[in-house]
Amino acid sequence: MTDLKHYRDPRNPGGPLIPRSDWDAAPFNRWAFQNVRQMVPTAEVWRGPGPVMPLPEAPQNLMELPFEADGEHLTIGGFLEDSYTDGFLVLSKGAAVVEVYMNGMQRRTTHLSQSVAKSVVGTVAAILNGRGELDFAAPVTDYLPELERTAYRGATVQQVMDMTSGVLFDETYTAPDSHIAKVDRACGWKDLVPGWPETMWQLISELTEFEAAHGESFRYRSIETDVIGFILQRISGLMLHDLVSRELWAPMGAEEDAYFTVDRAGYGLADGGFNATLRDYGRFGQLIANGGTAHGRQIVPWRFIEDLPNGNHANFGRDYRIALPGGAYHNQFWIEEAGKPVVMCRGVFGQLIYVDREADFVAVKLSTWPDFTNVRRTRTALAAIRALRAALGA
Repeated sequence: MTDLKHYRDPRNPGGPLIPRSDWDAAPFNRWAFQNVRQMVPTAEVWRGPGPVMPLPEAPQNLMELPFEADGEHLTIGGFLEDSYTDGFLVLSKGAAVVEVYMNGMQRRTTHLSQSVAKSVVGTVAAILNGRGELDFAAPVTDYLPELERTAYRGATVQQVMDMTSGVLFDETYTAPDSHIAKVDRACGWKDLVPGWPETMWQLISELTEFEAAHGESFRYRSIETDVIGFILQRISGLMLHDLVSRELWAPMGAEEDAYFTVDRAGYGLADGGFNATLRDYGRFGQLIANGGTAHGRQIVPWRFIEDLPNGNHANFGRDYRIALPGGAYHNQFWIEEAGKPVVMCRGVFGQLIYVDREADFVAVKLSTWPDFTNVRRTRTALAAIRALRAALGA
């Protein structure tokens, strides 16, 4: 493994730099996910002047708790050591019972969440929907008429929220010329390729091909969340980072500022550019567990929280059933088992927020896996979290 101690170390001027083309890949992600502001441009999501959501501490020693995954007998401590953990937090009835920092991460360290950002943005969309400012049943082009020239014509906001539009978008992470590879360039994470889109808006504007009828089936398309992000900006007149601050991060009671990575036009990457601390990710999960309430008031509409588990299981992609046999997807959240009140925010390289509203249980795992996705690691993480939930009597 590459020795990261010699990379980007100001005490070693003239030493090697983390490659611009690979900062978000292994092994460099072990450092970079905690230091994104040193790699790419960002915009602040202010926590605001209000009170912090309390997270009382009630620590329990659960590192030796045994569990089984894929026929292997493990402990929680061993799982954390072996799964490229940076931070791990468990909240039971609103109190922190497990809080672990590894790989140099500390309590105030922010960490890239990858596609956990989608759930943050989807929640802000729900807030505007609850106030009547955004109609999920309306066509996308009611808000972004420029997209009439694209394959998004005819798609509703709800279909984009559920990733059931029929727009052709190749999410193959390892393909050098896929659409998601173009996202890496358009969002500002990597250097431009001649002839490729220079901004996220330009990339969306070039999606003119269909692969299915709108609403026909679920297909994971990261770009859908960016369509939502641009809709939110159009409705509110605010940049995404300011809108998330106003509607969610400040009212919720985050302890620290968060931030989005931004593209060359200053647009915050809705589909994966959000960064925050472990505890504030926990607070976001607790907000969902609390039915959308914080500080005695409704922040997220209750009807949105209540509806989250009701994703269309029939439309759930076959490939995703391997890790989530009964799973579904709805409103930018993953559902552990369709119809049951356990929802998840998930991101590549092992980012996870797990929320069981009925049990008042939240778990957050921030990681830097060496691979984008790994079904076995996902199943192991879920088995560990379920074991902790059971041990806590949830």
